[in-house]
This record gives sequence, structure tokens and C-alpha cells, in this order.
Amino acid sequence: MFLKFSTLVLVPALLIQGYRVKKNTPRLPEAKGIRHGVLGNGQALSVLILGDSAAAGVGVENQQQALLGSILNELCTDFEVTYLLEARTGDTTLQVLERTQQLPNQKFDVVITSVGVNDVTKLRSPKKWIQQQKQFYATIESKFAPQLILVTGVPPMNLFPALPNPLAWLFGQYSGAMNKKLAQFIENNEKYKLIHFDLAHFNTLNLQMASDGFHPSQDIYQLWAKEVTSRIFTKFKSAMC
Repeated sequence: MFLKFSTLVLVPALLIQGYRVKKNTPRLPEAKGIRHGVLGNGQALSVLILGDSAAAGVGVENQQQALLGSILNELCTDFEVTYLLEARTGDTTLQVLERTQQLPNQKFDVVITSVGVNDVTKLRSPKKWIQQQKQFYATIESKFAPQLILVTGVPPMNLFPALPNPLAWLFGQYSGAMNKKLAQFIENNEKYKLIHFDLAHFNTLNLQMASDGFHPSQDIYQLWAKEVTSRIFTKFKSAMC
């Protein structure tokens, strides 16, 4: 109720600030490079990444600098990784779900997701959002039968440099509420692990976001990948011994 009331009260400011942010924020392209293949040596491991512009590597020039390349760099000395990246700028949960449904059924050991920012910008209610999330993960389970699902939480959008207040504050309220529901959804399932996009921690390390103030930089992609791969090593290291 508080979130709905706050949104209604702030509508005039949101319209003005939203227009200015859209007009003044540079539109960065998705990272260039190959999005599927096999890389590395060692135990066979298959990895699927699904999501939006952050998963697609917006903010850096090529996939080697993005989430995908950073993950592969961490894994390639211990695993032979078969990988696929399916991500597109601007996609909401529903759009990522629809594209996931179009992929062929295939076994993946690990599925990594990054989706939610575009639901926030469209002011999707957290209640409706988590319902779509549940459909999304049910589809992942039925199509890919992963052993591990790494769920990246919605970034704390109140800390995005590109966003002024009160727009940033409101988006932060939405992302916080969504993350709370997401954590409740996965808390009793050992297969799921929540990856915190800890922008506040990144700031303490003096790490800057990309030039648009809205997407990760190379340094942030690398730290994100380290958290992801630490969960992968924990899950699969026993099979390597």
C-alpha cells in the first residue's frame, strides 16, 4: 500500500524526471562478441545466462569484459564450459520468459539470471513481478533441469548515478520490495542461490558504474562474476576431487 501510494503522489515528478533521464542518459550498446561455445579444460560444465542488458554486457565493449567473459575467465582452468548467453537490452521478466520458452530443451548444469531493472522502470508491482518470476523459474526447471540456479537480485536502483531523487528513491523502494519477495521465494530451495548485486559495497571500493550511470563497468562485472563462480565451485568442487 505504501509503495502504491508513494507512486501516485510522485507521478508528476516521475514524468518530468523520467523524460529528462531518458533524454540525457547515453544509450550504450550491448557488448560485442560470441555468446555461445565451448571454452576451458577440465570437468564438463554447461552454463546458461538469461536476462536483460546487464546480462548482455551493456557498459563494456566486448563479452570478454562483461559478465559472460568474466565468468568464463574464472572457470576455464578447472572446467570445460559449454556456454550460452541469451539476453537483450530492455527486456522485462515477461519478455525474458517468452524468449526462454522459445529456446530448445537442453540440459544445463547452471543457469544464471539477471532480470528486474526494466520491471522497476515500468513500475511493475512486486506482487505481479514475483508471480512472473515464478513462471520464469518453473520454465527454467522444466526446459533445462539445472543442478544450480543463480538468481541475481535487482540492483539497488536508488544508488544509480543516472537517477535523480525522488525517482531514484522510488525505484529503490521497488527494487527492495522485489528482492524481499525473491528471497522469500527461493529461501527453502537448495538448488537456488541469491546473488546480491551489492552496489553499496562496490562504491566503498571506489568502483564506478559505466559511463551512462545505469550499467555495470568492467570492474563490477568481474566482482559479480566472482560471486557467481564461487557458488559454482562450492556446488561442483566435490565432483572435481
